[in-house]
Order: sequence, then structure tokens, then C-alpha cells
Amino acid sequence: MTNYKCLVLDHDDTSVKSTPEIHYPSFVNTLKVIRPGVKVDLDEFIQYNFYKGFFDTCRNVYGMTDEEMEFEKKTWEEFVAEHVPDFYDGIPEIIRRQKDEGGIECVVTHSFDNIILRDYGAWNVPAPDMIYGWEPDQSRVKPSPFPILDIIEKNGLRKEDVIVVDDLKPGLDMARAAGVKFGYSGWSSLRLEEIEKYMKENADYFFETPDDLKQLLFG
Repeated sequence: MTNYKCLVLDHDDTSVKSTPEIHYPSFVNTLKVIRPGVKVDLDEFIQYNFYKGFFDTCRNVYGMTDEEMEFEKKTWEEFVAEHVPDFYDGIPEIIRRQKDEGGIECVVTHSFDNIILRDYGAWNVPAPDMIYGWEPDQSRVKPSPFPILDIIEKNGLRKEDVIVVDDLKPGLDMARAAGVKFGYSGWSSLRLEEIEKYMKENADYFFETPDDLKQLLFG
């Protein structure tokens, strides 16, 4: 039996290797058009996303208008349509076992439902039981606690039944606001010394590898 009835996974860079392969190069393509001459390297992009989240970065770091946000979204959709990221080794096995042992697996992310389902399907991973992705109503989007509280209510869970696993601060903030445990996905390709230090000080669990998560869940 799983030690947490509900495993809540972030998608990008927790389950799949998306930032270096998709999100960063797509964002660079956007900047070339709407902010010619403005450059951002991968480490800067990671740091902005860690502390602010992607959409706050677009708005408040790069000052994107509604029209520019639509262009960014279109550029990303065209890029992601042609690229399916790999899952991190061990994550599909964890998802399957979580379900096999009577638990549920949910996704809370800043991506879109259809992309998440596409990625799961491409690698023959069982679909999430619930997905909370990006939507215009920000009160329902991570770091809001709404997704976790809604999962708890709709599945008859207790807060101690839930663990959130994420690579960025909005996931930690969401877990804290909802009163559930949080584990940092230290296997992420986004590892930076500053981020690791913050997570070691603030996360309930610091997972170096998916095997560490598997050990916590299944013993």
C-alpha cells in the first residue's frame, strides 16, 4: 500500500524534461520577435520561474501585454506540438505503482490539460486522475491552494493523505497554503545551487532521485 493516498505531481521538469527541450527555446523564439535584443540564458530563465512562476515572469519581468502573451502562447503551442519530452527515469513506474497500490495521482501545473495528456499517452503512462492546469481564473491556479483543497474534498481525503512533488517555489507555496507535505524533485534538470539551498531549508523532503520518492511512497 502507498504511504500517501494522493500523489500530486508537477508536470514540467518534475515528471518530464520540458524546460531545456521545449519551454526555454520556445521563449527565446518569442523574445526574438517581441523584445529584439533582449536575451535570457537558461539559468536566468530557471531562476525567474522558480521564484515567480512563468506567467508572472512574462507579465512583470518582461512586461508582456495581453497581445504579446497570446503571441507567446501561440509560439509555444507550435513548438510543443512538434516536441514530446521524455519522462525522467523512474517516474512512469512510480505513477503506475501508485495507482496499482490503491492511490491516486494528480497533476497540478502551469501547462495545459491536452499537452499533459499527450505526454502521458505518448509514453503509455496511465492518465492522471485529476489535472489542474493553466486557466484564466488565477484564484484556481498554483500557487493558490485551490487545486489541493479541491482534490481533498472531491476524493474524501485528509490533508495528511497528500504529498505534492514539484521543482519550483509556487508548488511549495501551494502545499504550504493547503497544509500538506511537500517534496522537492531534486532530479530536475533545473537544479541550481540557489534553488537547492532554498528547498533544503523549506521542503519537507528533498528527493535526489525518483528512487528516493519511490522509497517514501512504498517503503
